[in-house]
Amino acid sequence: MHTIVLATQKGGSGKSTLAIGLALAAKQAGFSVRLIETDPQGTLSNWQRRRTETEPVVEPIYQAANIEPRLKMLASSGLQLAIVDTAAGLSAATTAAIRHSDLCLIPSRPTVADIEATASTLSVARAWKRPFGFVLNQTPIRGQRIDHAANTLADEAALELADVLARPLIVMRNDHQDALAAGLAVSEFAPGSKSADEIRGLWQWIETRLNLSSTTNLLIDQVISAADGMMHAAAKIASNDAATLTS
Repeated sequence: MHTIVLATQKGGSGKSTLAIGLALAAKQAGFSVRLIETDPQGTLSNWQRRRTETEPVVEPIYQAANIEPRLKMLASSGLQLAIVDTAAGLSAATTAAIRHSDLCLIPSRPTVADIEATASTLSVARAWKRPFGFVLNQTPIRGQRIDHAANTLADEAALELADVLARPLIVMRNDHQDALAAGLAVSEFAPGSKSADEIRGLWQWIETRLNLSSTTNLLIDQVISAADGMMHAAAKIASNDAATLTS
């Protein structure tokens, strides 16, 4: 199982909306997914109550001590992906989630205050030697502010931009909030929209970063491998039969 944690110091960065969007994008790509809510504000739980579909399940875990054993139990059950939505600020629960993550995503709006607020989360990820990436969220469609924010985040991490900035950037559009209010993810609410394309693109970036393969892809690989084996065996039998006839 892989665990992705969305965390940042500042509220309003869109962690919950991103968590929901990524969970559905992963599910649509063939992964089994559980949403973990460590934020007592309960945005994910409220979203699930508005939802008619049962998947993905939202599981509240508010005590730091419960995070590691629960993640181990989910991994033992065969779950492929856990996505953890955290509260604003740094808490014991957030630190525990980051500690046990395979990737810490740090959302930031392209503002000075939001970028400055990523520093504490970045320090925790680095302290536990966890992989991380920034997600520029709620951006304008275009403008110099985006480029400036991206370069500042790269400078803050002291790494090349391509190594730390997730792509694509997530543009501020009403689709995301409308989907949240309807108990949907944006890929369900407006599947053909640019918003949905961006979330799917972000999920593909994560897949590449973590080198993930879904159950569907694994089954396809197994079927192809089995078919190749059968063809090889059939060719060998035919070759032996031909040799017997000519001898």
